[in-house]
Amino acid sequence: MQPQIIFLGTGGDCFVVGKQLRASGGIIIRANDMQFHIDPGPGSVVRAMQYDVNLRENTCILLSHNHINHASDINAVISSMTHGGLDKKGVLITNKTAVEGNEDISPMITHYYMGCLERIITALPDQRIGVGDIEIKTTPTKHGIENIGFKFVTPDFTLSYISDTVNFTGLAEAHKGSEILIMNVVNPSGVSSKINLNSDDVVEIIKKIKPKLAIIQHFGIKMINADPMYEAREIQKKTDTQVIAAKDGMVINPLSYSSSLRQKKLDSF
Repeated sequence: MQPQIIFLGTGGDCFVVGKQLRASGGIIIRANDMQFHIDPGPGSVVRAMQYDVNLRENTCILLSHNHINHASDINAVISSMTHGGLDKKGVLITNKTAVEGNEDISPMITHYYMGCLERIITALPDQRIGVGDIEIKTTPTKHGIENIGFKFVTPDFTLSYISDTVNFTGLAEAHKGSEILIMNVVNPSGVSSKINLNSDDVVEIIKKIKPKLAIIQHFGIKMINADPMYEAREIQKKTDTQVIAAKDGMVINPLSYSSSLRQKKLDSF
């Protein structure tokens, strides 16, 4: 299994996801012969088939929070990866609210499909979890609901996923050292929100983290209307960092942005 990042969807808010102006199946990370599925939202199973992803190969599901555009298809994805529970396997990393719900929202995942997994890990921010030889660090967010981001430290590359959040002191610091930065950017420059990032926030975050590649995705309707490619170009101009506006079905080789791989190649000479 080649290392890959595959976008099963780049839709963000209820307007974009509700009309499927952009798909919303989450993100697949392949590394060290393992497959990780981040935030399986509406249409995950259909988009996986469309983009040639076998959900049966999932090693781990990472669910940042319990909103429908991130979690609606988690039961279907677990069913696909476990043959409906006939082959109990896999790990779910998420937070307590996503599993238990709270007074305002019920959990998306059912008790039956919880039982189809080998292990469920409910984590707070700043925890370190080992899956095979990959370390996953949970990172803080501020989104109005319990929510976490994820930082993957693999033998060949380090990748961060900044889930839905506003910008705040400590956000960028939690992701420093990441060579690839994936950010949920719902709004374009000049459009502020109390729960989500905009392009102006992204400029500030990139300048602090200094990744080799920044990828913006999870677009809201105002971002779609503003044109994500234009926003990505403007962010790149302001940061001198390569910035890509993700597209549905886009595949990226993370090794192309790996400092450790480049160092190994240099050492070989």
